[in-house]
Amino acid sequence: MSRRLSLSSELDRKIRSDAKNRCGYCLSPQNLVMARLEIEHIIPVSKGGSNDESNLWLACPLCNGHKASKVKAFDPQTKQIFPLFNPRKQVWSEHFEWSEDGIKIIGKTPIGRATVSALHLSNDPDALEVRSYWVMAGWHPPEN
Repeated sequence: MSRRLSLSSELDRKIRSDAKNRCGYCLSPQNLVMARLEIEHIIPVSKGGSNDESNLWLACPLCNGHKASKVKAFDPQTKQIFPLFNPRKQVWSEHFEWSEDGIKIIGKTPIGRATVSALHLSNDPDALEVRSYWVMAGWHPPEN
């Protein structure tokens, strides 16, 4: 369960704007998510992360819940541990792509695959069902 982070309204707005009001991991936009996107610690405080803006980004409740305090994960292809994707410093399209049907996120790199696995980006049944409806409505996949 995530702790509520106390931020100034100005910093909250800045992070949401910088993140284009979408999850840094699955790219779900705030206007299609029924819950408020959460400002999360890229490196959790429990792992030495700070409350500085440089360590904060947006995540949907599903991604943030699966991420929890993880900073690394297992890449099923290389069988090695890699750091999770950093949405503030890395480019989404370099590490991920959408499946042909636009519903699943596919990791293209060890970091991408480890993040897909750790955050359940392609096997959370609720997320897949919702994305399928977004695809039918023509709202998904998002442009990068």
